[in-house]
Amino acid sequence: MDPNVALFLIIVGSIILLILFLWLVPLGLWFNALLNGVRVSLIQLILMRWRRVPPGIIVNALITGTKAGIKLNRDQLEAHYLAGGRVVPVVNALISADKANISLDFKAATAIDLAGRNILEAIQTSVIPKVIDSPPVSAVAKDGIQLIAKARVTVRTNIRQLVGGAGEETIMARVGEGIVSAIGSATSHKVVLENPDSISKLVLTKGLDSGTAYEILSIDIADVDVGKNIGAILQMDQANADKNIAQAKAEERRAMAVASEQEMKAKAQEARAKVILAEAEVPLALAEAFRNGNFGVMDYYKLENLKSDTSMREAIGKPKAAPKKDEEIK
Repeated sequence: MDPNVALFLIIVGSIILLILFLWLVPLGLWFNALLNGVRVSLIQLILMRWRRVPPGIIVNALITGTKAGIKLNRDQLEAHYLAGGRVVPVVNALISADKANISLDFKAATAIDLAGRNILEAIQTSVIPKVIDSPPVSAVAKDGIQLIAKARVTVRTNIRQLVGGAGEETIMARVGEGIVSAIGSATSHKVVLENPDSISKLVLTKGLDSGTAYEILSIDIADVDVGKNIGAILQMDQANADKNIAQAKAEERRAMAVASEQEMKAKAQEARAKVILAEAEVPLALAEAFRNGNFGVMDYYKLENLKSDTSMREAIGKPKAAPKKDEEIK
């Protein structure tokens, strides 16, 4: 083999071995920790690689905590990382809590982080309260006038309730419920418009932050608008419904009357049919009486005279019709 090629291969191999050695044995990271007062052995840094824990994250977290005057345990940081937690935000949250005189230990901080909460944001919200704008809430006063209110809720994180406590959605839902209850109990919408702070006072007395991860500091009514006259609309709808019911009942009675009239007409036609059938049997009965000798010619003439007299009496008994105008003129 050419000596130059062999020398080149040796140099390349040496560089690769050096890179692997520096990756496996982070001398620079160990020296940086040593300068900042963090005692971490090279063996532990190498074992972190084997435990699949990034040494840079753990060492930098230890350095940050040490500089801030917070004592941290390397094993606890590694355990939190292996559990799926975020080491850097937890350390920053501990530092922020310590500077703000907020009681927060490492165990509580890691529990909050593993629960999926943003621990650093929670600490910041504890120091600087957060303002949440509620969506428009519609409610109706006792006089039937609709009011649309918007509120601003100032909250502060409750560290003790951060694990297992309800979030912002529950807070806003309870605030909306309280606004609806406060407006609904008002005798008139004018009372609410004159004193909108009465809504916030009534809502605050309900303890809406119970069981939540926040502490409500204040509820301010930002805007109150007058909506529709719901009472009048409901009365109109009720009147229309009553009218439709009355029309339906009238139509039902009319249909029953028509059906009854049709039934009477059918019965009358049936009776007339029976009369016609009976009258058709009279000539047959007379003929049979003539053949049997039970009915004579004189009897027949008497019967016809009786019928004529009856018709004349009926004509005389009928009232005379009023003469028409043309006949009166004549």
